[in-house]
Amino acid sequence: MSNNGQDSLTTEPRARLVGGTEYSWCKAVPGGTGIAVVALLLSETPNLHLLQNAFHHLQISHPILRSKLHFDTSTATFSFVTPPSSHIQIQFFDLSSTATIISNNSDNTLTVTPYHILLEHEINKNSWSTSNPETDLELLFASVYTLSESEWVLVLRLHTAACDRASAVYLLRELVKLASDCNNNNNQELNENNEIGSKIEDLIPNGKANKPFWLRGMDVVGYSLNSFRLANLSFVDCESPRISQVVRLQMNSDETQKLLQGCESRGIKLCAALAAAGLIATYSSENFPHEQRQKYAVVTLVDCRSLLDPVLSVHHLGFYHSAIMNTHDISGDDKLWEVAKRCYMSFANAKNNNKHFTDMGDLNFLMGKAIDNPGLTPSSALRTACISVFEDPVIDDHNELYKEFGVQDFIGCASVHGVGPSVAVFDTIRNGQLDSACVYPSPLHSREQMQNLIGDMKRILVDSCVNVEDE
Repeated sequence: MSNNGQDSLTTEPRARLVGGTEYSWCKAVPGGTGIAVVALLLSETPNLHLLQNAFHHLQISHPILRSKLHFDTSTATFSFVTPPSSHIQIQFFDLSSTATIISNNSDNTLTVTPYHILLEHEINKNSWSTSNPETDLELLFASVYTLSESEWVLVLRLHTAACDRASAVYLLRELVKLASDCNNNNNQELNENNEIGSKIEDLIPNGKANKPFWLRGMDVVGYSLNSFRLANLSFVDCESPRISQVVRLQMNSDETQKLLQGCESRGIKLCAALAAAGLIATYSSENFPHEQRQKYAVVTLVDCRSLLDPVLSVHHLGFYHSAIMNTHDISGDDKLWEVAKRCYMSFANAKNNNKHFTDMGDLNFLMGKAIDNPGLTPSSALRTACISVFEDPVIDDHNELYKEFGVQDFIGCASVHGVGPSVAVFDTIRNGQLDSACVYPSPLHSREQMQNLIGDMKRILVDSCVNVEDE
């Protein structure tokens, strides 16, 4: 296997300016939102040499993974600069250094495992918050932690401008497959590539993003004014420095199947049920008078690859998601399936009207304004929505492949403690079971508060599926 592909690739670095959506992430990540992490709990000793070769293979096949982020101070622009060769080095932590990291990051919460602590440690390692604008920044990092003589944690950490959720899922599967094939002495063909993918704005089908100037202005004003009327999950501590923490929402096979059947029978998607449960749980946590209504925002993220021109596959790594924001009034009388239908219909109507394309620039603009002016958000909390969900869950049935690699568990998510929602749901259906990583900003919200909220969400989902025919 080639380690760098330098002989057949050009020796000169290539560069392209980031697009509008990528630029938003370049602004967001230094503040703590958009640090994407995939953490694997392993029961087999990781072979660092094989892993290193697998990462080299991926970096040569996917130039975005070996690119660096460059900031031009003279023009105040960001670019992806792609060197010709792979250069990643896995950082290894032995038992002693791992124990020190776990001890330093423990918050004395008995429900959080060492593996969970390492996930949160990595999601808050911000390699992109440098104060030196002349430093070109890596977009991919890899670390191996030693938990014991029989458990290790492999973590991939990426800049979201270069890797959305679909990219992270594909990257994980390819890494495990490559490392397993190398371990079995299977030769892998090296697909050398030196062309970084196009920005999403250049791939929107002709006419899909058209919006009159006056309407664009009205929408920006509308989004801004609506934000002042939105309710939020109660803030615990608005002053202290923030980090991202994670609570998992897990359901067994029977519960998951009933939930999916409930969605299918009503012609809606899982994202609507998750959003509805989050809104109802948030409302219930505030102890409002039963008839009082509160307006909450939901952001739904859409993987646009299949909607672009040309159509892209998950092999095209990068950020190709767009967002649709909707607001919903909630009262004490609302039930899960009623709210879920409203959530899905408003999202589907917006998508049918190409809002994921026409409003892309508007939402990027407002995201930047919130980052530059936190005071424009309630309590300067930088909360732009109550909850964010993905249109479709990750479906992962690669259990045998992961077992061969020694994977006992894995979690994929991204940080939100800069600009973002109060809770971001990264949902996966793994071997028929729902496993969602719910990320939130702490101490803006406390772990106890979020554990209660996520627990209430699960109760609402399970109780509403006892009889899937009930409306």
